[in-house]
Amino acid sequence: MDNLQTLRQDIDAIDRRLVELFRQRMDVTHKVGEYKRSQGLPVLDQERERQVLQNKGALAGEELRPAVITLYQTIMALSRRQQRDLMGQGPDNPGVRRWREAQAAKRQPVAAPKVVYQGVPGAYSEQAALNFFGQGAGAVGLEQFEDCFLALREGQADYAVLPIENSSTGAIRQIYDLLTQYECYMVGETTVRVEHCLMAPKGATLDTITHVYSHEQGLFQCERYLNTHPDWKQVPQADTAGSAQMVADSGDITKAAICSDRAAELYGLEILAHAINHNSHNTTRFVVVSPRLELRPGADKISTLFVLPHEAGSLHEVLTVFNLHGLNMVKLESRPLPEQSWQYMFFLEFTGAPDNPTVNDVLHELAQTTGEFRVLGWFRSNLD
Repeated sequence: MDNLQTLRQDIDAIDRRLVELFRQRMDVTHKVGEYKRSQGLPVLDQERERQVLQNKGALAGEELRPAVITLYQTIMALSRRQQRDLMGQGPDNPGVRRWREAQAAKRQPVAAPKVVYQGVPGAYSEQAALNFFGQGAGAVGLEQFEDCFLALREGQADYAVLPIENSSTGAIRQIYDLLTQYECYMVGETTVRVEHCLMAPKGATLDTITHVYSHEQGLFQCERYLNTHPDWKQVPQADTAGSAQMVADSGDITKAAICSDRAAELYGLEILAHAINHNSHNTTRFVVVSPRLELRPGADKISTLFVLPHEAGSLHEVLTVFNLHGLNMVKLESRPLPEQSWQYMFFLEFTGAPDNPTVNDVLHELAQTTGEFRVLGWFRSNLD
């Protein structure tokens, strides 16, 4: 035990020297930042940073090379953060301004709101709207996801309830793409347990079925069951409940739909098989989208959007921000930018309360560290 105590004392002594050297290094990088500011130079010199990391790794030898590169990636991220503040890439940053303008224009939750979703009655999206706004909500179904965003933009709806990811099939890309196109905000979330049923008009049996209709996600989530009936033709549709409505209208006992049991009840269809999705824990996460920012009671999750170049270290610098501040990142999703080769849009969510000053520091640093930056919403986590 005495030997361990001695070793710890040795480490403490080394750490004191390291901290003093780090302070000296930051003094020098501050001067570098002053020079860059005077000469109009950018904070990041990608090629030089790549060379510096290679040189530091070579100094360490093969065994410690990866660890030393990781260490210097963090040190250099801290230096860039210092220089960005020095060079005025702070409060006047476009991303920071955009966030402050959204805060200034925020609204209170709308009483008796007009709510829209994609699909028809019986859709899982309708169930999500009822879960969030209550069974008395007069939610209206629209044909396409984009129709919901247009309704928000044109003042025809106060909120849209939209599926954003599924526990079995992952992100719903259309929603992420539309969030980049429209100036909207997430103000809430809810989940719906997905339990798909096979349903058909009265008189149908498994033997009469030749065609099965559903949203492509519904077909995929029931793939194992459908593979046991290889003669059935699978026909993708715009949504699950719409498939049930179409099959009911046809009255054709050769047609079946995959949807919720509620849809079967609404459209007078008989359920031929229950719970046919292969993942019994299949759950879809829905977000509540508003044309204006809201900060509802209990808000504890922040959703952001930003652009990063396809360059070594760009994402690491973002992750370093969370590591330094000790905040929990709960989701990271990437999407390629159309017509911009090797540029990516990232959707990042992390936890934090509005009254936590650290959170605002993180938002500030994310805006400095990334390209285009937006806060997509601050809402209460509700993932069951």
